[in-house]
Amino acid sequence: MRHLRTTFASALAGLGLVAALGAAPSVAAAPVPAAPSASTPATIAAYTGSGENAAATRAFHAAVMKSVAEKRAANPGTLAVTVTYNASSAPTFRSQIARSTQIWNSSVSNVRLQEGSNADFRYYEGNDSRGSYASTDGHGRGYIFLDYRQNQQYNSTRVTTHETGHVLGLPDNYRGPCSELMSGGGPGPSCTNAIPNATERARVNQLWQNGLAALARSAS
Repeated sequence: MRHLRTTFASALAGLGLVAALGAAPSVAAAPVPAAPSASTPATIAAYTGSGENAAATRAFHAAVMKSVAEKRAANPGTLAVTVTYNASSAPTFRSQIARSTQIWNSSVSNVRLQEGSNADFRYYEGNDSRGSYASTDGHGRGYIFLDYRQNQQYNSTRVTTHETGHVLGLPDNYRGPCSELMSGGGPGPSCTNAIPNATERARVNQLWQNGLAALARSAS
C-alpha cells in the first residue's frame, strides 16, 4: 500500500505507502523480502500523499506476461491464459489470497489465476515499513508482499485483491472512490470493498485479450 517507483532493476507497485526500494528476492532461493523495520501508524497513514506510477505497474504486468508466454510456448496446445501463483510463504493470508483469486476469476474472463507450481509470481508476508506492495525484477518473475500491520488497519481482502490487480495490469488511483478497487487506501480504513468495478474489469479483460493475441504470436 505504497506508491509505485521504478528503478533500473526493480518496479514496485503498492496500495498506498511512500516507497522505499528493495531488491526482489532470488527466483531460485525465493527468500522472504527484507523487512527493515516494522510499519507504524505514521508510515501507514503516509499513503495519502502518494502518487501512482503507471510505468511500474506495466513493468510488473509485462514480467508476468513474459512468464506466461514462456510456459505457453513450451505447451502450445494450451488455450486459456492462466497466471499461476505460490502462496506458501504467506500462510497467514491464505484465506484472503483464496478470496482474492475467487474475486478476480469471477470478475474477468480473459485470464485466470491459479495456485500451483512453476509460479509466475509469489505472495510473501511480514513486517515492512513500506507496507504491502507488488514488485518485479523485470525478468519474468515477481512477488506480492503483505504487511501485517497494514492488513490489520485496512480490510485485508481489499489489500490483497488490490495488490493482485497490479499483477493483472491495473495501476493505482488513490483519488478514486471506495467502489474503485485500485483507489487502495485513498478512501480510508473504513472502505472494505474488495470488488473491482466495471471499468477495472473491462480494462483487465482488454489487457489480457490483447495479451492473448501477443502470446499466440510469440508461440507460433
